[in-house]
Amino acid sequence: MLNLKNNFIFAPIKTGYSNQSGVITDRHLDFYKARSEFIGAVTPEPLYLDKGLREIPTQIGINSDDKIEGLKKLTDTIHQFDTKVIAHLNHPGRMANPNIPGNYFISSTGQACENGGAIPRQMDSGDIKHVLGLFASAATRAEKAGFDIIELQFGHGYLAAQFISPKVNNRTDDYGGSFENRIRFPLKILDAVKSVTNLPVIVRISGDEMIPDGIKIDEMIKFSKILKDKSVEAIHVSAGTVCSTPPWFFQHMFVPKGKTWKLADKIKESVDIPVIYVGQINEFKDVDKILNDYKGDFVAIGRPLLADPDFAGKYFGAIKGNLRSCLACSEGCLGGVRSGNGLGCSVNPLVGREKEVIGKASVIKNVVVVGGGLAGMQAAVSLHQRGHKVTLFEKDKLGGQFLLAPLPPHKDSLIKIVDYLKKEINDRNITTLNKEATYNDLSNFDEIVLATGSKPTVPPIEGLKKYYWAEVLENHNLPENKRVLVVGGGLIGTEIAVKLLSKGNKVFIVEMMGEIARGMEMLEQKLTLKALQHENVNIFLNTTIQKICDNKVQIEGPDYKQTIEDIDVIVLAAGMKSYNPFENIRTDKPVHIIGDASKIGKAKDAIYDAYETAREI
Repeated sequence: MLNLKNNFIFAPIKTGYSNQSGVITDRHLDFYKARSEFIGAVTPEPLYLDKGLREIPTQIGINSDDKIEGLKKLTDTIHQFDTKVIAHLNHPGRMANPNIPGNYFISSTGQACENGGAIPRQMDSGDIKHVLGLFASAATRAEKAGFDIIELQFGHGYLAAQFISPKVNNRTDDYGGSFENRIRFPLKILDAVKSVTNLPVIVRISGDEMIPDGIKIDEMIKFSKILKDKSVEAIHVSAGTVCSTPPWFFQHMFVPKGKTWKLADKIKESVDIPVIYVGQINEFKDVDKILNDYKGDFVAIGRPLLADPDFAGKYFGAIKGNLRSCLACSEGCLGGVRSGNGLGCSVNPLVGREKEVIGKASVIKNVVVVGGGLAGMQAAVSLHQRGHKVTLFEKDKLGGQFLLAPLPPHKDSLIKIVDYLKKEINDRNITTLNKEATYNDLSNFDEIVLATGSKPTVPPIEGLKKYYWAEVLENHNLPENKRVLVVGGGLIGTEIAVKLLSKGNKVFIVEMMGEIARGMEMLEQKLTLKALQHENVNIFLNTTIQKICDNKVQIEGPDYKQTIEDIDVIVLAAGMKSYNPFENIRTDKPVHIIGDASKIGKAKDAIYDAYETAREI
């Protein structure tokens, strides 16, 4: 039995907070301490079994006895809340990071992942014996380090799943072919672990790899029955493979919420074993649905605990306040780890910096914030947390240009951060004036925060007269069955193009650079580019617009000139420029320029900039 104090489990997420030696750092301790009090069990990030099997250079290791002391500090930190700790053991196989020197690559197959990566060596009996030893040694260290439970990663396209998946496993020996043969190696891993420890064992699986001929739910039901007979305590049901379907693996906003819950439910209906539900559980109603409608045993949340460390505490009513929901955007979490900066979050600037909580100001001031976009709203909230008196000016609607962000297909979850900040402003009774601020309006305040945002860049194109900008994303402005020219193929331009396709338009994208969708988060970029592989899309790279004459557009590339005929609508997406109507303001009062008004960036940049500025006032 797992015997957890409640139904919540913190799912494993790579932090990137270690160093090249894989040890526990103070940053790990602060991060997990901030998220452990109201959680039944915490699963720290996947622990590497061998230094040559890392997924990121700064991953935590459990590969040698010298790691035990640091891991014991981590388990002790979490145990102070009567919260159990799960050691997530995983062998990546062919999915080890090819960019890390010294990594090696083995698998059930000799074929690389179809989405790229290193070519692995097909494992022989010696490799199999070695891997079983790695798992057994790691399990022994986990028990010595104070872990309460072991979770074995048998899904998500990692080594065990590379044997289970009929799509990947092309062996002709006792470890390939039939279902019984394909599960033989994972079951040996389980036996090896259970032979050296009495700790309860959880197995994580992909209920469906979301690829043709991959792992499917019927076989996973059979597998789960076998796992129960071998005394596994719970099945953790996710979906996808990091190799072929990473949006499912990361539960990106582009995949439908609830699919993994249904997969988990099929196993629960078929096997008398506790089941862990996971995947985009980022609102309280999601938890209620799983516990009440599906009768789920456990709820695993990962990224929602980045956005709001108090998710579970707020759910139970032990902590008051609005829930800051995860947007499922992968921008700050996945992007931060891959950039080498460590785990972050688009909506929570304190992730990985838990000790930098905003404190009360020593001198209370009367502060004005001009502009109610993300930067302005976050600044107003954080300044109020500091104890300052705050007045917020917004001439239109709170949310600013970010109100357009949820309008492209599959991005409706982005509105949650606007809703959260609006609730905070309302609950804190922050004075909000629905008018455009003037010089005179700013004269009675101690300090001034300018969050006036940005405006679209209008290129000097001969003949350019009537055009739309990103407001075309609003449905009432969206052309239908027209020939539309999109000037610019960056993030905004490609999002507009995808939205235009949904209305039957013929789309022409003209981009000066050699690539499109620059600046997009990686998963979103891949899915967007796939959507643009459409017969109604023509993309011109390294191309400029020379002249527009009526409905004819003359373009020029490195070695060609062309005229696009019969253009009905022109949409500008050629970038943004900072907008500050008070840049020549003369005042002896401190002026702080934040967000896009200071430097064009993403939502994460605006929120972080606002938070840091508020900390200094």
